[in-house]
Amino acid sequence: MSPIEQDIVDEFDLFDDWLAKYDHLIALGKELPPLEAAHKNDDNLIRGCQSKVWLYAECPNGLLHFTADSDAIITRGMVALLLRVVQNRPAEEVAREPFAFLNAIGLTSHLSPTRANGLASMVKQIKFYALAYAANE
Repeated sequence: MSPIEQDIVDEFDLFDDWLAKYDHLIALGKELPPLEAAHKNDDNLIRGCQSKVWLYAECPNGLLHFTADSDAIITRGMVALLLRVVQNRPAEEVAREPFAFLNAIGLTSHLSPTRANGLASMVKQIKFYALAYAANE
């Protein structure tokens, strides 16, 4: 597990129950930098999410940079967590990222089936962008 992922695990270990962890997710979502309105379009909309989630990727200087937004507060927090792990990393690394922290913090087992599908779709889209940029390098 990467140091960033371990930091996330340690953060979530500070909370005693899932209500507090959900509150933390919401707070993380509120800290997510805004996505430019021009990037909130169908091309950047993640399919498979019950909520609307937009993910935009660039790869300046060989490092992936993502911006994202969602119309749901917990989903916005989930995408904020994912971006913490992959932000400004080489595309090839991101393509191989196992996102082990998701199981380590118990997030995957504490989501409704629709939210779990949405989370899987976000991971899939991040990896898709990473593979595409890695192939272009």
